[in-house]
Amino acid sequence: MTEKRSTDSEIEIEPFYTGVDHPVEENKLGGPGKYPFTRGVYPGMYRDRLWTMRQYAGFGSAEETNERFKYLLKAGQTGLSVAFDLPTQMGYDSDHPKAQAEVGRVGVAIDSLADMELLFDGIPLDEASTSMTINSTAAILLLLYELVAEKQGVPKEKISGTTQNDILKEYTARGTYIYPPKPSMRIVTDLFAYCKDNLPRWNTISISGYHMREAGCTAVQEVAFTIADGIAYVDAAIEAGLEVDDFAPRLSFFFACHMNFFEEVAKFRAARRLWAQVMKERFGAKDPKSLMLRFHTQTGGATLTAQQPENNIVRTALEALAAALGGTQSLHTNSFDEALALPSEKAATIALRTQQVIAHESGIGDTADPLGGAWFIESLTDEIQARAEDYLTRIDEMGGGVEAVSSGWMKSEIEEAAYRIAQGIENGTRPVVGVNRFVSDSDEPVEIIDMDPDLARRQVERTQKVRSERDQARVDAALKDLEKAARGTDNLLYPMREALVAYTTLGEVSDVLRNVYGEFEPS
Repeated sequence: MTEKRSTDSEIEIEPFYTGVDHPVEENKLGGPGKYPFTRGVYPGMYRDRLWTMRQYAGFGSAEETNERFKYLLKAGQTGLSVAFDLPTQMGYDSDHPKAQAEVGRVGVAIDSLADMELLFDGIPLDEASTSMTINSTAAILLLLYELVAEKQGVPKEKISGTTQNDILKEYTARGTYIYPPKPSMRIVTDLFAYCKDNLPRWNTISISGYHMREAGCTAVQEVAFTIADGIAYVDAAIEAGLEVDDFAPRLSFFFACHMNFFEEVAKFRAARRLWAQVMKERFGAKDPKSLMLRFHTQTGGATLTAQQPENNIVRTALEALAAALGGTQSLHTNSFDEALALPSEKAATIALRTQQVIAHESGIGDTADPLGGAWFIESLTDEIQARAEDYLTRIDEMGGGVEAVSSGWMKSEIEEAAYRIAQGIENGTRPVVGVNRFVSDSDEPVEIIDMDPDLARRQVERTQKVRSERDQARVDAALKDLEKAARGTDNLLYPMREALVAYTTLGEVSDVLRNVYGEFEPS
């Protein structure tokens, strides 16, 4: 008898699959571009348009990141993706005491409109689609981006991209929250309403399972918890007075892709079908675009190893292939050196070329959903959806996604799964080549990027110069208007915009909201 085997989500895998034991139900599939979108959100999928190749980049100063953006665009990247440093994510200017030692370390430092102008200098924003991985301060960064585009003369209807703007997963998996959940959700839905009236092509949120997966959750949990957060955002937007079909077409999602190849392909298909059913049956959405789960994928950062780092090129290629077979709309491939440092130019180029080889040499785009109908894939898709639905029932019983997050239940579920995975690596039942199998005595050194030690000083000087040269009376009046809106019910983004156009800093805007809402303290 063969040994039992299972996926990362502990779905037992049979030695082989047949159509007798696992018949394919056509009503669960539909065609590509048709409800329930199991086989893809667009009829032609990659025959008509390849996924957007959107390499994540951001380090040091706005000028350095601008140079990397231009390099990647020249190398064939088709969309920009911005990583921000921790102070920017947490609502602190670079000269704040809490920002010391973190300025520009894990992303670019953005303190004011002056930095945003440098970040996109020479990059036409009517041609570039930009994704910004930003949550607590998402509204601020979106408005700064809009202001830069406006200075370039770009019409609002041509400004396109995505703000992550997913605060719920910050309480669960990442920790870059500022305010308590209730006011944070207000900022999210105010951004929805603002974009509905001003930026029709902007994806207002990227509901993110990626960070929960990187924190250790399983593929099933990633689907369930991401959909649960999505339901919470839809509930909040409807409660704020928005009609579901007015905002749902601009919702987007963000998933990880890890190493269990077939489970990952099935995961994307199950998530797509489950979201379509939720939007149709729970919320009564009528616009077909409201039912489409459009998503960006990033290959697994947690699957990269510092040992034998060149092996990460192979891991990334397999994960990227799984994401494409699963029907992603946008993809970032990690660089092989990211377990050691920020990616070098060489490593970033190899990561981009990995996508390009898959897209242009493998034939993957010749037909939509090429694995559709395979008994194994369809069985996994069904099982992942069923287990995710069980989680959603439990979450509904405890009061919904916000309660599941606020109570710490979701976080504890992820931690339990992460512990099990870590134990498997430690005891060798979960093979990782170069770590617990096929270990080398020594690895060749890899070139890594050294941070400029003068970066923080220069960034602080620029921010202080901005403060010294602006119209302070205009800033003070704008911040007073923002505080009034925060204490009332008016949309926060309009007074926030007036403050930012006057070169009010990100930290100053965030501090006004801190004073009104307080800061979240985890229990």
